[in-house]
Amino acid sequence: MAMTGIQIFKLLPKTNCKECGFPTCLAFAMALAAGKAELEKCPYVSEASKAVLAESSAPPIRTVTIGTGDAALKVGGELVLFRHEKTFYNPTGIGVLVTDAMNDAEVKAKVEAADKREYERVGLILKPNLVAVKCVSGDAAKFAALVTQVKGMTQRALVVMADDMAALTAGVNAAKDAKPLIYAATQANADQAAALAKEAGCPLAVKGADLAEVAEITDKLLKAGVKDLVIDSGSRKIKGLLQDQVAIRRLALEKKFVALGFPTITFPCEMTDDLKLETLYASLLISKYAGIVILNDLKGENLFPLLVNRLNIYTDPQRPMATKEGIYEIGNPDENSPLMITTNFSLTYFIVSGEIEGSRVPSWLLILDTEGLSVMTAWAAGKFAADAIGIFVKKIGIGDKIKHKNLIIPGFAAGMSGELEEELPGWAISIGPREAAHLPAYLKEWKAA
Repeated sequence: MAMTGIQIFKLLPKTNCKECGFPTCLAFAMALAAGKAELEKCPYVSEASKAVLAESSAPPIRTVTIGTGDAALKVGGELVLFRHEKTFYNPTGIGVLVTDAMNDAEVKAKVEAADKREYERVGLILKPNLVAVKCVSGDAAKFAALVTQVKGMTQRALVVMADDMAALTAGVNAAKDAKPLIYAATQANADQAAALAKEAGCPLAVKGADLAEVAEITDKLLKAGVKDLVIDSGSRKIKGLLQDQVAIRRLALEKKFVALGFPTITFPCEMTDDLKLETLYASLLISKYAGIVILNDLKGENLFPLLVNRLNIYTDPQRPMATKEGIYEIGNPDENSPLMITTNFSLTYFIVSGEIEGSRVPSWLLILDTEGLSVMTAWAAGKFAADAIGIFVKKIGIGDKIKHKNLIIPGFAAGMSGELEEELPGWAISIGPREAAHLPAYLKEWKAA
């Protein structure tokens, strides 16, 4: 049960050291109670208090980690039904399915797609997270060999899937150092699956015919000491599956129903043979509220839209999407190429950089951190101002990359040109177009002042 701020405060060291980022231990306790701080921020809390507080402050949907190192995927840990209430934290894992019925070429193609398909957007690398390896042959040795093969081919986290316990055990043993998700514990094999998960130290998926059966199995596993669980509600029809996803989230968050307080795994790959329909199902499930979606294939035309959809849903709605501050090279610019500056609002960056690329004029683009605000909004708020730009241009080191000292500013910010020339002595400030669409024509006629 959640503790109040005062109850939490009594368990803190009361040093008021401020190392947690809060002025007092009481303020930190109140933030912990409201879910706005993490216990790890306190460097002096005792182990005994940490155990009590960790249990109390744990999210109603358990955070489960699959994989190790850079490949590790965290799912669950969510606190709200709707992202506008706060935010969603751990993005849905996207994976591809391979089986021991596939030939080597097919396995290689699918695993390479999972391992190598990456896209850069708003300064982030978007990529799939998992490879699910499934035994359909019933041959434990063949399945273990496939798991070993896939493990050696990919940096992504693994899901090891088999209905037969002998095959499942062989597959898990072949990859247990990679901490795969074991799929799955059922009513029939719960005891064996629990023992395997505890021995291997891996998270365990639970599959039932419906939510009632899932709850029975998870309750049994919790009593056996297995806590890192992922739920498959069993439905393979989109209507029933969406209903299950919403019910699990609501019961965990609103009713504190512990037996369903876990992230979920879904299989659009088993729901249709149509890639477009499968992609649509995956998109719906990313929105409501799958922890993992497993697909038949990861092609550019289905993967990229899902990655962008996931990015949009799991971006904090209280903060604008922003690009990283810095110097961006577009089209291999040299020391004589034009230099422009704009804000780090992601849409502004993509529109401006796209028009520069379209102009085929190699250019330098400076991105100033304006907390994700557009040019007009940042200028009005004083975040895209002459003094801030002057300091940024001096510290970023662009002067070492170009011969000229000519900075092009957006037309909407023309009013600051005089102030900017004072902030940057020796620099010429040019007024660019007000609309990014006019940049190609402007750049083709540009000459350094």
